[in-house]
Amino acid sequence: MTDFAAVLLERDDEGKTMARLARLSDADLMDGDVTLAVRASAVNFKDGLAVTGRLPVVRRWPMVPGVDAAATVIASEHPRWQPGDEVILTGWGVGEAHLGAWSDRMRVSGDWLVRRPATLSPVEAMALGTAGLTVAEGLDRLLRHGVTPADGPVVVTGAAGGVGSMAVMLLARQGWSVTAVTGRPAETERLRQLGAAEVIGRELFAGPAKPLARERWAAAFDMVGSAVLAHVLSMLKPGGAAIACGNAAGMDLPASVAPFILRGVSLIGVDSVRVPTARRETIWSHLADTVDRHRLAAMTQVIPLADAIGAGRRIVEGDVAGRTVVAIGYPEQIFGPA
Repeated sequence: MTDFAAVLLERDDEGKTMARLARLSDADLMDGDVTLAVRASAVNFKDGLAVTGRLPVVRRWPMVPGVDAAATVIASEHPRWQPGDEVILTGWGVGEAHLGAWSDRMRVSGDWLVRRPATLSPVEAMALGTAGLTVAEGLDRLLRHGVTPADGPVVVTGAAGGVGSMAVMLLARQGWSVTAVTGRPAETERLRQLGAAEVIGRELFAGPAKPLARERWAAAFDMVGSAVLAHVLSMLKPGGAAIACGNAAGMDLPASVAPFILRGVSLIGVDSVRVPTARRETIWSHLADTVDRHRLAAMTQVIPLADAIGAGRRIVEGDVAGRTVVAIGYPEQIFGPA
């Protein structure tokens, strides 16, 4: 029986989350019709919440965190997948209710998998990961809503984080004039290199939001939630739309109905966990064809599995900028086909 390395989350007698690097065996894997050798994963905010226990995202104990995986199929009873296939897995409760990707091996449902585009390396796929899927889906929702770069600039809150940095990069790539909001002035130059036309601090969003404020942006990608999102809504132009895909500041929304009924703005939520498989395949193909690899590499750091726990703790403290890839069965830190 094969044993392998994995990050394991357990609870002590007081319910406190403990994280450690452990050795597991095939017998520890959960039910599924495809077994994977994980090549790379990523550090997402949700992984940080799982590692720290800051919010109760883990629904099964013990748990292996890691909501993203680039992996190779090593055994399959699923008709679509054969040993040797290169796949991507994001969402579907992995790292929450199903053992996740901070592990050398996984066993999952083949219905959750999409084929990794041949032009994306495992590192690139995980640099995109859930963040890229979320932003691409949000961008499509925005365009389907009828808001385009011609309508005015877009604001991205929490821009220095993983999803925020991805939003800045992908929106700029699509021709938007991007205003990046961050509380980390040291990240200003990096955000400009990712494509931000303007970088501003959080001062504009301090205190309670007014029902209506000066019109500034045609669209928004919000990673923060709470009062920041309320401020953003009050500043959207008539007919504008905000994509909500984060809650770094909290789950509440202390907003007024005024922007909705007096300016006709829209609030659009994006859930990347259960995006249908066919839609995922379309998104991944589009990302592989359009992503700026130089900018993607510039916003990404690659770490070994042994450093993932520390990175998870830092991300919830706001100490991680851009994207962090966890190299597991794929130690080469490369950006390019593999």
